[in-house]
Amino acid sequence: ICTLVFASLYILCHFIITHFKKHADFTAVHDDEDAAVNRIALGLCTFTLAVALGAVLLLPFSIISNEVLLSFPQNYYIQWLNGSLVHGLWNLVFLFSNLSLVFLMPFAYFFIESEGFAGSKKGIMARVYETSVVLLLLTLLVLGMVWVASAIVSNDAARRQSLYDLWEYYLPYLYSCISLFGVLLLLLCTPFGLSTMFTVTGKLLVKPRLLEDLDEQLSCTRLEEAAVSRRI
Repeated sequence: ICTLVFASLYILCHFIITHFKKHADFTAVHDDEDAAVNRIALGLCTFTLAVALGAVLLLPFSIISNEVLLSFPQNYYIQWLNGSLVHGLWNLVFLFSNLSLVFLMPFAYFFIESEGFAGSKKGIMARVYETSVVLLLLTLLVLGMVWVASAIVSNDAARRQSLYDLWEYYLPYLYSCISLFGVLLLLLCTPFGLSTMFTVTGKLLVKPRLLEDLDEQLSCTRLEEAAVSRRI
């Protein structure tokens, strides 16, 4: 079930990205190597978007599945909508979200910008080696900055030891911070989006003329007609 859900989301996200991307991106590349790199980056971006969409739809899916189970408790064909399925989906979303945030998106960016090390043979693997080295250096830089910041804030050996506990503490904390930033961005952009939506709708729709005075318009038209006749 998880595989089918993710495959459906991946296909949907692929159509979304190919619909909104520029026409020259990922297609009009004459070099076969650049075209392959762009296709790999497209696949990574599609995977990340599918994971993000799955994270957004996880809460509505759990609510709907719970309501369906409460409405039909004795139905055999919907017993697969249980808590273990939702728990498994949440674990997969959490895993792939951190994987996409920490590795896949930076790898896709550096992979497009890479050209291979100087003196090495040109090809996909040369770009992969350069991207891996740059990503490893970036990871070490970020971990070093976190270590220094933790040492400055609190010179505690237990806290520095807790930096090794990356999976149990820091990845959930990072996921919560990114989610909070997304919610704040949503709250900031929603009023502007709604105002723009109403502005565009007001321009497209024809306003009703129920409260207009037809006699006044008729008199104005007669006055304009008389003025034009006098000019002639």
